[in-house]
Amino acid sequence: MLPHLDDCYRLARWLTGNRADAEDVVQEACVDAFRGIAGFSGGNARAWVLTIVRHAAYRWLRKNRPAALVAVDNLDALGAAGTGTSDPQHGQTPEAALIAKADAARLERAIAALPVPFRETLVLRDVNGLDYRDIAQVTSAPIGTVMSRLARARRRLIATLGVDEP
Repeated sequence: MLPHLDDCYRLARWLTGNRADAEDVVQEACVDAFRGIAGFSGGNARAWVLTIVRHAAYRWLRKNRPAALVAVDNLDALGAAGTGTSDPQHGQTPEAALIAKADAARLERAIAALPVPFRETLVLRDVNGLDYRDIAQVTSAPIGTVMSRLARARRRLIATLGVDEP
């Protein structure tokens, strides 16, 4: 579990919408993984762990939030902490840092507005870097469904952000 802890946290953060809830979900997922280690058949450990995190997140959301509300707040701070790109000390002017922050916030709002299956697939692919087979395993969906969800999620993002397709 430890080598994939960052990916687990990132997925939980996107699914729950805030840091404290994501930490709770990852903690529950760690306990679940410890209890279920005997069931691990030696396949892809990352996909196995992310599946456990996904199930823990949805369990947590059902227990603690109404189904219609999954809030996403202040994800630009998480992104900036991970990359350091919005820090003026790394060669950016204050204006460029402000523009980058506004663009990141706009993108995060657009991702948060996606339906859950699209958002989940997009995050697993483009944020966590899983391949289609692993995403299919994590979400229990056929590979074709994963590919279509990802394409639709990206099309919706492009439409929402108003960027022309190349």
